[in-house]
Amino acid sequence: VQLQASGGGLVQAGGSLRVSCASSGSTFSSYNMGWFRQAPGKEREFVAAILWSGGSTYYADSVKGRFTVPRDNAKNTLYLQMSSLKPEDTAVYYCAQVWRDGSSWSKFDFGSWGQGTLVTVSS
Repeated sequence: VQLQASGGGLVQAGGSLRVSCASSGSTFSSYNMGWFRQAPGKEREFVAAILWSGGSTYYADSVKGRFTVPRDNAKNTLYLQMSSLKPEDTAVYYCAQVWRDGSSWSKFDFGSWGQGTLVTVSS
């Protein structure tokens, strides 16, 4: 599946931002999807995931209560709605098809992560 993340930008701490992930594949609605992020000098980490049906969502502890991960299967689009942003949320955000291995979420395939979209939160 081809994915394109967009919508990043500069936002002040405490603010909100929504990033999007558009899929060009016709089977988007069949995939569990998720967001990851990579801050400067740090490893990429899981942020949020949503099942193919939209029935269940999962979040990293660091964003729980502040981020939501809705999807619109009719538009083949995944979103990450971020609120109460903190400077430590500054990162490049990537979307991906995901799978669950026990209690952790991983990218489903070994392909490229794509460019991602940069979110910068100023203090």
